[in-house]
Amino acid sequence: MVLEIRRAGRSDRDAVARLLDEAFREDPVSSWVFPDPEHRAAVHGAFLGVFVDVALEEGRIDYAADGSAAALWLRVPAGEPQDGAAEDDVPARMRAAADPDNERCELVGRLTGAVHPTAEGHEYLLMIAVAPGWQGRGLGTELMRPVLDRCDREGVPAYLEASSERSMRLYERLGWEFTGEAVQLPDGPLMWPMWRKPQPTTAA
Repeated sequence: MVLEIRRAGRSDRDAVARLLDEAFREDPVSSWVFPDPEHRAAVHGAFLGVFVDVALEEGRIDYAADGSAAALWLRVPAGEPQDGAAEDDVPARMRAAADPDNERCELVGRLTGAVHPTAEGHEYLLMIAVAPGWQGRGLGTELMRPVLDRCDREGVPAYLEASSERSMRLYERLGWEFTGEAVQLPDGPLMWPMWRKPQPTTAA
């Protein structure tokens, strides 16, 4: 299918946050952060809304024109993040925005941040969401394709953390490879960091 994609702006902030909430509310990681379903329903949108804010501030959001899907990207330079950089305080911002007494809100970001590659600059797929009624139709692949094609042309790698084995298999089809160092959430699920080397391009 052909997906019409535009770049999201500040006016799309709440709609994108709602989409993330709907797409990830039953995700293993979200269920671990907020074990009680009623509490999760109340705070999950605020939790993931911080990701939307960061992408609008520091990166880009590719958004399906019909609101069915969104991909949040950050361009991460090589080297350790500088003290005070926006990426550094994201875990604390997520906890403060959603559930200040819940340390799991912050722990997810601390644990994934500890294994985030720093040797090479890369495109970081912070999150990708497809509305529940549209999942399984290839929208996520279509949404990622323009950025991945650009990465291949420019020789830029890409990175993400898969939150389920199912999503990891989908990413593998697009060239991502598991780094070999899973993130184990305490008494919770695994997350799979994945790295994508630029793929050879075929000359027209």
